Amino acid sequence: MVKRFALLSVTLLWVALSAGAELVNTMTEIFDPHFRSLQLRVNDNLFLPPVLLLDGGDYMTIEFDELAEDNRYLRYSIQHCNADWQPSGLAESEYLDGFNLADVEEYDFSQATTTHYVHYRISLPDRQMRPLLSGNYLLKVYDSDNPDETLLQARFSVTEQKVGISAGITSTTDIDINRGHQQLLVSVDCGSAAVQSPFADLKLYIQQNRRLDNEVMLPHPTRVVNRTAVYEHQRPLIFPAGNEYRRFETVTINFPGMKIDRTGFYDPYYHAVVATDEQRASYQYDSTQKGRFMIRNAESDGPSETEADYVVTHFSLYAPELIGQTVYLNGDFVHQNFNQESQMVYNPETGLFERSILLKQGSYNYQYLTGNPSKDGSRTRAVEGDFYETDNEYTVKVYTRQPGERYDRLIGYATFKYGK
Repeated sequence: MVKRFALLSVTLLWVALSAGAELVNTMTEIFDPHFRSLQLRVNDNLFLPPVLLLDGGDYMTIEFDELAEDNRYLRYSIQHCNADWQPSGLAESEYLDGFNLADVEEYDFSQATTTHYVHYRISLPDRQMRPLLSGNYLLKVYDSDNPDETLLQARFSVTEQKVGISAGITSTTDIDINRGHQQLLVSVDCGSAAVQSPFADLKLYIQQNRRLDNEVMLPHPTRVVNRTAVYEHQRPLIFPAGNEYRRFETVTINFPGMKIDRTGFYDPYYHAVVATDEQRASYQYDSTQKGRFMIRNAESDGPSETEADYVVTHFSLYAPELIGQTVYLNGDFVHQNFNQESQMVYNPETGLFERSILLKQGSYNYQYLTGNPSKDGSRTRAVEGDFYETDNEYTVKVYTRQPGERYDRLIGYATFKYGK
């Protein structure tokens, strides 16, 4: 009998940690609060996922700031991980060409900003190191004088693109029709790829809008036709549709931008108050970046990476019936994490859920999730609602491990869009 499904997400990491399991934290995350605005770009395209083609000429840029007057000597290293993002145990010489220790050599100082910072840049692959194997990787940055303390870390992947992936997405699902869900049908054509059994040797991972709280893993297809694995009518293929992301802009600090009620300077930072949000009772179409953010200073002719200022950004949500529930901000600017920075706090004096975050000037997408990520994941339903019309991006990754291999190979990935 075909095993129905397996669910793998960041939720399981918290569950395992709470149970005492020895799992390594491999989330994209900033640990030192002086570091901000971590972004990964592939081929200078913000909209591509952080996935490089093995020996294919792709390049990736990792950028971040440190709030400081002067630069410091930073280094980085790379760790190979399996499909579940736990370390694979391979020797560094097996997965890297070069030494697994490199200096962060590219940096610039902020210009004409109230908040002084140093903007750092790492490019991969480079003359110092090049991935030799496909799979998942974790890049860690630390001070050269304190290599045991990770300042920040970021996930990326390397793919072989040995299989063909196709997908269909529909609002006619196994649990409702044109209501609150979207369902995928995924086919993986193994062709001549080194996969002995498409039924037993593939692991399929699916993300919606790069979210980790509802990421799913399917260990087996529903059926195999010739060498094509077909995944259909399995419960993990059905996702709550959510709603379009909310957005605001702080591209200028001289007057309120999109969805900003007011701005001002209160030493030592600029402040921007985002218009108070409310629960959504209906679908609201908008053209968004599906949770991404873009750094931008509209009042400067120079590069925004060094001429955008930092702004304390104040969020608030009016949702009185949610008192007692946990509410989180979600989007790439909080790295899809559920932590103190992303958690909204209920203020009984204002009757609002509130959170203030120091963000670099730019255009931001965000949404509100509720629930308990350590137990049953998080939901869009309570605040955003779930509406079948919502534009969503689904990223599919296919991993395999053949007999004799000691790590999970990423043999294909693709991104599919539903909506306009």
